[in-house]
Amino acid sequence: MSLLIILSEINVKEIAYLTEDSDVLTKQIKPNFKTLGPKFGRHMKLISGVIAKFTADDIKQIEKNEIYQINDEITIDLIDVEISSADIPGCIVANNDGVTVALDITLSDKLKEEGLAREFINRIQNLRKDKAFEVTDKVNILVENNAQLSSAIQNNFAYICDETLADKLEFIEIADNEADEIELVDKITAKVSIKKQ
Repeated sequence: MSLLIILSEINVKEIAYLTEDSDVLTKQIKPNFKTLGPKFGRHMKLISGVIAKFTADDIKQIEKNEIYQINDEITIDLIDVEISSADIPGCIVANNDGVTVALDITLSDKLKEEGLAREFINRIQNLRKDKAFEVTDKVNILVENNAQLSSAIQNNFAYICDETLADKLEFIEIADNEADEIELVDKITAKVSIKKQ
């Protein structure tokens, strides 16, 4: 059985178990010269040529039967080949003991916004500490209008409010003397004002 895990930067978002015949994973095969050489020395060129032409069905056959007949005289064992999963675009693939794990490292806009929201929460929590707020203090957060940040906040609004104990979170124009500037990922900055209720 193969396993496909889709990860965000920090959290597992989805785990999908795939069967051997899934279209997502493509297997590749190559000769294991360490075992083939001593057994079939003079036939190595022939065997390598046949293995190079293996289809997906041939790979399934040798995995299932643990042997494969090259011709009337030559039969190879599963240990005579190395089978691995080919890379999947946007994923990192690893194999071990018949288990394949693919980590999806593609960052969608939604994941980027979630990451930005987490960064925003972290900076707000740091401001709370700097201002000596109690852990249970409810706050109002005012954010200067910022096109780079507004979508991330709007799409993660409840999460941000829950994590920061914000009763109010809104975008407004803020005077410089009333705001703290925070720096987020990708050099995004924002002016914010947080006040205890």
